[in-house]
Amino acid sequence: MTILPNERLKAFQTECNIFTKGPLSLVVQFTRLVRDRSFPLDPDDFQTSSKGQVAGLGGGNLKKILKEHGITQQLSAEGGRTSRGSMGLMIRYVGFLNAWNEEEAVDLAFVEAFWAEQVREYFRNQPFVLTADPSKTVSASLDELFEQAKKRQKQNPGTQYLGTVLQHLAAARLCLALPEGSFEIHGASVADAPTDRSGDFVIDRTAVHCTTMPGALLIEKCRANLRGGYRPVIITILERVHTALNLAEDSGLSGRVEVWDIQQFLSAYVYERSRFDESQRNAALTDLIRRYNDIVLKAENDPSLRIEFETR
Repeated sequence: MTILPNERLKAFQTECNIFTKGPLSLVVQFTRLVRDRSFPLDPDDFQTSSKGQVAGLGGGNLKKILKEHGITQQLSAEGGRTSRGSMGLMIRYVGFLNAWNEEEAVDLAFVEAFWAEQVREYFRNQPFVLTADPSKTVSASLDELFEQAKKRQKQNPGTQYLGTVLQHLAAARLCLALPEGSFEIHGASVADAPTDRSGDFVIDRTAVHCTTMPGALLIEKCRANLRGGYRPVIITILERVHTALNLAEDSGLSGRVEVWDIQQFLSAYVYERSRFDESQRNAALTDLIRRYNDIVLKAENDPSLRIEFETR
């Protein structure tokens, strides 16, 4: 039975645990290194004179190869040159390629493209990072977090990382402020209409809408909220607050729709939770991120939506 190239590579990746920076850096560069070599390959040809490192690996070389595949993030500054286990992996990789080539000609361009896709997958699965820098405001730290979500969204067209992070952070803040069970939490991709909801969160007679792009459809939802006896609240990113307010005013709803920016909504919580005690600020942020991650675990299937909290 013929084994497809993709299946061969997946099996080897799993067998050798090639999912982290060091191993991925090695196989990407090594594949490029042997594209003009004749089979069978000899692992002795790819060792430094001291036999301590794999020859030809480096951060600059890795960056150049990945850029050709449209990947601009830095995978490894050292390019896997000093990673523990690189020599052993190189020898196993040579054996894998040689055995494959005995059965059929190996398309090394395809192999390199496969490893480049695994690098993309690695970056897609990395959590976001919220860094608590005491020299910056809480809002500024949150801005950096949202910029990460924007950047990842651009790198993965069709995704809505920013909106998802915004919605679940708002949910986390509300969970910490309200009694348990005060409202239901749904996945960010779940639309309001199919679930018969008046907003992303319905708390008593308040309908909360989370969005990064307020538009006419959202304003019509707010109008429907008002007709149904609900008070609409829009939570959006700072630069879209005026957009939402202007849309409400143009639709005759001025003064009837609350509009909050997510940065202030969250930073106000941190100050309240810490009782304005600077030494307690990180504890409040830790609680917020822990609750957010709990929500993501239950409501979403994408582990890269997690947030790691780092302090300086």
